[in-house]
Amino acid sequence: MFARTLSAAMLSTLAWLAPAHAGSQTIPANAEGQVEFNTPSGNIGCIYTPKGGTSTYQPQDGGPELSCSRVEPSYITVILGPKGPATQIKNPGEQGCCGDVAKLAYGNSWSKGSFSCQSSKKGLSCTGSNGHGFFVSKAKVTVK
Repeated sequence: MFARTLSAAMLSTLAWLAPAHAGSQTIPANAEGQVEFNTPSGNIGCIYTPKGGTSTYQPQDGGPELSCSRVEPSYITVILGPKGPATQIKNPGEQGCCGDVAKLAYGNSWSKGSFSCQSSKKGLSCTGSNGHGFFVSKAKVTVK
């Protein structure tokens, strides 16, 4: 009964004040088609590179590619391409993870091309349309 007495403007305001529900999150690509995001903790950061790469980066197999890095407790990078299982690199050398980019909120998912990721307080789980994927958290990294 209470909701029936609220005006449309009041309902709109209440919807805006309510916490966002978990769901699909859109993260815009840069001019060359790359998408960067971090988990809210800032410990995991990912870069999606489209097929064909960019002017400064070409995926090894031509792409598309999803590369995610974990900072702590040790720096690890996981790369998922269009074919085959994900590759885990335990000491990638280059450690540029987790700058000031969009955050994939806990409970939300992101997808682009053949890749999708789900962020949770337990970690980040990503899969490709080929069925391969990975899970990254502070406690562990698994690839399939």
